[in-house]
Amino acid sequence: MRYFIDLAYDGSAFHGWQIQPNANSVQETIENALGVIFQKKMQIVGAGRTDAGVHAKQLMAHWDCDKEIDTAQLQFKLNNMLPDEIAITSIYPVKDDAHARFDAVAREYKYYVSSKKNPFQHQYSYYLKRKLNMEKMNEAAGILKNYTDFKCFSKSRTDVHTYNCKIEFAYWEAEKELLVFTIKADRFLRNMVRAIVGTLIEIGLGKMEVEEMHQIIKSRNRSNAGKSVEAKGLFLTKVEYPVTILI
Repeated sequence: MRYFIDLAYDGSAFHGWQIQPNANSVQETIENALGVIFQKKMQIVGAGRTDAGVHAKQLMAHWDCDKEIDTAQLQFKLNNMLPDEIAITSIYPVKDDAHARFDAVAREYKYYVSSKKNPFQHQYSYYLKRKLNMEKMNEAAGILKNYTDFKCFSKSRTDVHTYNCKIEFAYWEAEKELLVFTIKADRFLRNMVRAIVGTLIEIGLGKMEVEEMHQIIKSRNRSNAGKSVEAKGLFLTKVEYPVTILI
């Protein structure tokens, strides 16, 4: 049987989601815990891979088990075994061909920028001393919806077959001393959100004009966009699926 795991994690202690040599990953940590419980090697497949230092309020993963399980009991056992930085929100059965990555229809990210030095926020936001023009940043963010090819915001060395993404919305809003960028799309390229935020910050600081966003996207050249912002302010907040995957 196939099961989906809904989980959240603080990425500060991990080198990203995906298993990699000589590095602590979220995927490997969960697989090891499942291996102990079921007394055999377990492999899980995530909805996507977050880079080192990136957090997730929701990430979905699937894995196969050769028998029906008590999902509430398994959730309890996993949460007892896993480090404080990882929490299992729920586990539920899905159709045998349901896929955590390929069946996802939308993903949402948030990026947090702090305008005030805060010792309780420094691991979860990008502290920027200079004031940003949120009106201009929102104007530029709105331009993103007019395009689908975002090679200019993609990591240079990547194995994707297409740079096309359909952005549903992208906007900034103020939450006390934080500026929060929210973006939702059917898929994202590696480093895409951090590169978009970096570019929008350049516009918010007056280093770029709003209309330059058109030229940057059309150029398909990563060097024309702004620098990628720090990973620690980025959160994967939601992964959406069609109800047809459920049993």
